[in-house]
Amino acid sequence: MESEQRLKRKRIYRPYSRAQFLSRRSLILCLSFFVFLMFLSSERFPIRTVSFHPVVSVPSLSILSKNSLQDSFHAKLRFPLSVEDRVLFPDHLLLLVSDKIDEAEKLDCVYHKVLNHKDVVRQRVLSVDEFDGFRSVVRCPLPPWNYSAAAGLMWQGHGVDYSLSLRSNRTVHSWDRLVYEAAFDGKTAVVFAKGLNLRPHKESDPNRFMCQFGLKNSDEEDEGFVVMTEAIVAAQEVVRCSLPSSIRNNPDLAQGIRVTVVLASRNDVEHVRMPSAFRFRNSRSYDHRRNRMRQKENIAIPSVAKLYNSKSYQTKRNDGKFELCACTMLWNQAPALREWIMYHTWLGVERWFIYDNNSDDGIQDVIEELDFQDYNVSRHTWPWIKTQEAGFSHCALRARNECKWVGFFDVDEFYYFPRHHRRGLPGQNLLRSLVANYSSSRTIAEIRTACHSFGPSGLSSPPLQGVTVGYTCRLQSPERHKSIVRPALLNETLLNVVHHFQLKKGFRYLNVPESSIIINHYKYQVWKTFRAKFFRRVATYVVDWQENQNQGSKDRAPGLGTEAIEPPNWRKQFCEVWDTGLRDFVLANLADPATGSLPWEKSLL
Repeated sequence: MESEQRLKRKRIYRPYSRAQFLSRRSLILCLSFFVFLMFLSSERFPIRTVSFHPVVSVPSLSILSKNSLQDSFHAKLRFPLSVEDRVLFPDHLLLLVSDKIDEAEKLDCVYHKVLNHKDVVRQRVLSVDEFDGFRSVVRCPLPPWNYSAAAGLMWQGHGVDYSLSLRSNRTVHSWDRLVYEAAFDGKTAVVFAKGLNLRPHKESDPNRFMCQFGLKNSDEEDEGFVVMTEAIVAAQEVVRCSLPSSIRNNPDLAQGIRVTVVLASRNDVEHVRMPSAFRFRNSRSYDHRRNRMRQKENIAIPSVAKLYNSKSYQTKRNDGKFELCACTMLWNQAPALREWIMYHTWLGVERWFIYDNNSDDGIQDVIEELDFQDYNVSRHTWPWIKTQEAGFSHCALRARNECKWVGFFDVDEFYYFPRHHRRGLPGQNLLRSLVANYSSSRTIAEIRTACHSFGPSGLSSPPLQGVTVGYTCRLQSPERHKSIVRPALLNETLLNVVHHFQLKKGFRYLNVPESSIIINHYKYQVWKTFRAKFFRRVATYVVDWQENQNQGSKDRAPGLGTEAIEPPNWRKQFCEVWDTGLRDFVLANLADPATGSLPWEKSLL
């Protein structure tokens, strides 16, 4: 009886055990094959004949075969990139992608015909940049005539249907009306928007606006979970709103939350003030329907802005704040960076924020080299054209927890201390020492310095030793000023006119005398350098020079029209006073005693 039961158990369990064995064996084989493929494709374990000893002669065909295998394997692993948003600018199409892109040179922009999606054309991307630490921006050429701006992305040589990258979202936003950036500082969200039509350089009524937080696009029919909060202040392109309590209590919840500005209806503004937060859920209840109807009365501006819990806004430095930082926005100014940063670092600037407005002149390589040399420079991709004031507001918010003072000035502007130079006093760290004298002030929150504008000084080509040594003739009277501010003491609106900020009540600015400190503004350089200003101006309220407007503005060179044509005797213009003060100051303090070379001059060796 017992033996029959054993035989029965063997008959019952033998198939299960064999199937289990085969299943494990198959799994091991699959895993082994996958590991082998990963080994072939990995850059950490390249197969190179030079790494073996003794040297073995390997036929070139086998190497080519291996490389071809790797390329083929990489191509098969590439999936269509997911385009989250598109923004149509006057001169290019910007795509926001939720992936990191390492090989931009192998990527194409793909456009389909308006009435025939199967008819597509491909063009090389203009450039790719990492954006906000979580997304990438891809700049594409404008679509060909009769082709849609709802472009997709496709790897070169890839056979997958690019339409996969269009399935999630085909919306193309107009740059004229768009929420383009957002950040938060622990208690409030600061939202940047085009199309608000607010008065320049003035505060506006915040009761006209609300902020909407949600996981989906504001233009989607089903927005899912949405929170709306009141605006606290509004000015120019900036709206500051209170944060929802859920994000305020747990900032990690802000990762990837899309935020936009809502134009409140007249009923909301004049009669019923909205509570601090509305919540709308996917529900069929009467309350939900009432809230949805009320929400539709308000107009949400299209948005590509997302909140991320960036520690640069939240966390203070463990070893205290930098005494002096500097921030600028630029476009294609890579050749000027070395001199500007090295000189002002010698004057005491400890931290650099470079807002790059779509440069394509190799600026990242210059910044990486400077950072490698411990100049503490960071580049922030700022793809939004003609938004310098908003960019400076964003930078002030970002630098507040890192810096006591932040200087906002351009890469062709250089601080100079004529009194110290005349007296033969040491010049190193002078700028940092100046601002440090007011770091504990209960009234001073901004230091303003006048600017002298220099001309080409008789030159026809860029000076080899830099602008501080090469340009020595200027206009008689100073033009405008630039400021160094205490970012913690700025007005909540972050309102600025590039040259200075609006301060908190009770604080004021200090004008330093020209005899003590001045800015040499190398505004009118040789024509080859100067003509680039015709193609783009970064300030919001400065008209591009190719447009026939405001030709008498101080921003423009007197006598210039709307075309980049060199005027007669350009090299002799804007020269009323020969001023070699900063040149002599630089050569006395920074030139190598043996060779006479300056730190920013690259060695020819």
